[in-house]
Amino acid sequence: MRSTVNLLPTGTPGVGKTTLGKELAQRTGLTYVNIGDLAQEGQLFDGYDEEYQCPILDEDRVVDELDEKMSEGGVIVDYHGCDLFPERWFDIVFVLRTDNTQLYTRLEARGYTGKKLQDNVQCEIFQTIYEEAMEAYSKEIVHQLPSNTPEDMEHNLDQIVQWTEQWMKDHN
Repeated sequence: MRSTVNLLPTGTPGVGKTTLGKELAQRTGLTYVNIGDLAQEGQLFDGYDEEYQCPILDEDRVVDELDEKMSEGGVIVDYHGCDLFPERWFDIVFVLRTDNTQLYTRLEARGYTGKKLQDNVQCEIFQTIYEEAMEAYSKEIVHQLPSNTPEDMEHNLDQIVQWTEQWMKDHN
């Protein structure tokens, strides 16, 4: 039994996972892990996707790399997918949601074009990540949070910090 909480902020690229995760780590003292950075540092890839112009994550190696740290607890994992991670890793999953017009603008600003841009916006429209989270984890731990404005971000941070503090009280 862990004595410190593990959190998964997830959602379509561009919804604010990284901003939320990093700020949350500062406010709570939890360890922030960005899966893209972890994979880059450890070369945890299994080829390259020409269509999307990005490396393909070696999911098994990522899970192996993180398993011990996750068992210890106190980790915020930032990734745009969630069904690759073992259910036992997380105490709560936050699926960030963004209005698709706003998401389109954010992704365009990142240099997304064509199929990559369209597919990511469609992913948000069809709630793909939320449905993935609901299938991969107990429904009681999966929550959707709006992530459209700086005010949404601040509200989400306050809410998650409160939840984290309560979890720590209940489990220690």
